[in-house]
Amino acid sequence: MNKRKQIVLSLSLVGASLVAVAAFAVVGGDPGTNQMPDGHNHAAMTAASGEALRPVRLDPEEARRIGVTYATATRKPFARDITTVGNVTFDETRLKNVNPKIEGWIEDLYIDFTGAAVRVGQPLFSLYSPMLVSAQEELILAKRLVDEAAAGGGERAAVNARELLESARRRLRYWDIPEATIRKIEDSGAPQKTIVLNSPADGIVVEKMAVEGARIMPGMDVFRIADISTVWVEGEVFEKDLSLVHLGQTAHITFEAYPGETFTGTVTYLYPTVSVAARTGRVRIELRNPKLRIKPGMYARVHLAARSDRDALVIPRSAVHITGQRALVFVRAADGTLQPREIMIGLVAGSDIEVLGGLAEGEVVVTSANFLIDAEANMGTAMEPMTGGGGSEGEVAPPPASGHSGH
Repeated sequence: MNKRKQIVLSLSLVGASLVAVAAFAVVGGDPGTNQMPDGHNHAAMTAASGEALRPVRLDPEEARRIGVTYATATRKPFARDITTVGNVTFDETRLKNVNPKIEGWIEDLYIDFTGAAVRVGQPLFSLYSPMLVSAQEELILAKRLVDEAAAGGGERAAVNARELLESARRRLRYWDIPEATIRKIEDSGAPQKTIVLNSPADGIVVEKMAVEGARIMPGMDVFRIADISTVWVEGEVFEKDLSLVHLGQTAHITFEAYPGETFTGTVTYLYPTVSVAARTGRVRIELRNPKLRIKPGMYARVHLAARSDRDALVIPRSAVHITGQRALVFVRAADGTLQPREIMIGLVAGSDIEVLGGLAEGEVVVTSANFLIDAEANMGTAMEPMTGGGGSEGEVAPPPASGHSGH
């Protein structure tokens, strides 16, 4: 009995060895066949399950029935358009805050609503301040001393009086009192109860915190004025496309408010950070707005034409079959078989995709029915163990001859 078990065990080990040799012959193949110029064997690619993808042979009728089409890998200048979205914001270099440097009360408010258009030098409000009244009185006194010294008070007294007058003028200038108002006070010889403060810039009042009778403190923002004759459009560009964007690049922008119209801007800044969550970087586009039709807060669609001087090897995107972390194509060989091959892909440009490696210029690839062909390649691999690895397709192992014990 023990001898019989030893014989069965020996036969099992021999059978396992034969299966391993057959599998090596099927999967590994002849090292000298189907070699590419780079030295790799592309005739059989490893599938996701670990089995080898086998070449697929289709006759013209089968190819026509399942809708197989082909395309040739060509080299041409790489051109790509980037489309993204953005929002219109203020040009931060054209924002002005009006915040008096002295304590006081607003007597008269000349600009009394948000959105009002103002010009440089236009009166905004009048301010009463006891400190301003005292400074005016010092100015008037200094002017009187200059006049008296000039009438015969001596050279030393004249110098001191002029220095005092200039100090009084400078104090009012530091408080942003207009030069014309200072001369008026000197000429009249009487202090004014209120001083009018003017707009420092052209633009639109986008924020107004002032009301008549309100008390303001030094540094308090009373108005915010924005010049929107130029605006910014800030768009989000995917991280993989950032290398195609550069300063000075032309951007074409459309708005839902103006269908059929396209506005042209210029890329003026690329932000130095990338959003970790969205994997996008911000791009700033400067846009002229002379008629003030473009409003801050508007939603914009941005089109950037990214063109490169280099040539790229491209194939249709539909030719690439991505499985997990690999990109596969089926290359038509000289004998008509479709050989699965792994390639390295780059950027996408419209309906084309850049090929960085694994494919040569002029090779023909399948552009449609890839899923059916891939299924056929996987099915051929799965059927090989059922045929014992050595028989032809459809061959069935013969039944054991009669008279044997079946050991």
